[in-house]
Amino acid sequence: QVQLVESGGGLVQFGGSLRLSCAASGSIFSFYFMGWYRQAPGKQRELVAEVTIGGRTNYADSVKGRFTVSRDNAKNTVSLQMNSLKLEDTAVYYCNAATNIRWVREDYWGQGTRVTVSS
Repeated sequence: QVQLVESGGGLVQFGGSLRLSCAASGSIFSFYFMGWYRQAPGKQRELVAEVTIGGRTNYADSVKGRFTVSRDNAKNTVSLQMNSLKLEDTAVYYCNAATNIRWVREDYWGQGTRVTVSS
């Protein structure tokens, strides 16, 4: 059993910053991927950013240059620093951790934390 606990969401003004954090615990010792997805009202869940256990990152084009994902492998935590926030960043953000065993990905999800960007 895996638990992902997020923190750091909230209300922020346009152009402001926010930092999300997520801690993984449970039966899996380490995850190949850790990162963040988001889902805005009426839209599908989408990748925001993720980082592999080796440090390779992948960002959605819409957040490149504004968001930074980082992880602490020893603590099984992942963070998302969000700067220059835009109205369209408003969404529920989900922490994701995934194993990659024999190229088969298995995803685990947090409960979600809401980020609201106001004008």
